[in-house]
Amino acid sequence: QAQLVESGGGSVPTGGSLTLSCTASNTPTFYMGWFRQAAGSEHEGVAAIDHDGKNAYYTDSVRGRFTISRDNSRKTVYLQMNALKPEDTAMYFCAAGFTQGSLLNFASYMYRGQGIQVTVSS
Repeated sequence: QAQLVESGGGSVPTGGSLTLSCTASNTPTFYMGWFRQAAGSEHEGVAAIDHDGKNAYYTDSVRGRFTISRDNSRKTVYLQMNALKPEDTAMYFCAAGFTQGSLLNFASYMYRGQGIQVTVSS
């Protein structure tokens, strides 16, 4: 059964840090991505990474604050989030099984996790 399981979410004050983890089971993992959805908004691409971690892609609003990485031996992708802002508050989703299109488009992935909440208080 294909499965993506996220962990590491929570509540932090502005300027705080969190690290999200996503472990894959029975899914293609060549490209993996992180997405988020704030209340009342569409899914937004946050970051994506290729298989060997040499290429990472970020949306402009998180570049320089967030870092995506992976450990292929653990089939796990991470999202280190620093200098968090209230506007980073959202449900964060992991995705795998890239098909075509943009790596930062949620619809480009076949498999998605159930999501984990990140809340940044002002």
